[in-house]
Amino acid sequence: MDEFVSSFTNKIDAKGRVSVPASFRAVLAKEQSDEIFCHPALDSAALDAGGPRLVKHIRGLLEDLAPYSDEKDQLATALFGESEYLKIDSDGRIVLPQRLRDVAGFTSQVTFVGLGDKFQMWEPSQFEDARNAARSKVRDLRKLLGKGRAAE
Repeated sequence: MDEFVSSFTNKIDAKGRVSVPASFRAVLAKEQSDEIFCHPALDSAALDAGGPRLVKHIRGLLEDLAPYSDEKDQLATALFGESEYLKIDSDGRIVLPQRLRDVAGFTSQVTFVGLGDKFQMWEPSQFEDARNAARSKVRDLRKLLGKGRAAE
């Protein structure tokens, strides 16, 4: 298993710790990582997270931008300046800093959502709204899928 898949909802304890799903820890272990790189998502009230593969992808995005450009600096600030490395403890938990909990609106639970190369962490009810919106968009998009190949 090399991809982050499925979704899981876990409780945040009084110390701000939450268990990372075992299947997500397994993907991170294959990447030889015992920590999670985590930053606020760019387009939603969630956290984007992953291991070295995610960091490599972000570096690639930044390398495509002109050195010293405003765009590069702004993207680097959003992705690296707001990020944290969260160490996974021996019980498979991470401590979510209050700053990140506030950004995502976490109170008592976190929903982990696999997105292949990365995963997101959501406040559960906000994820339900986002999932419903995504399903609706995909239903509309589905009508267009495959039409290009049919004309070939």
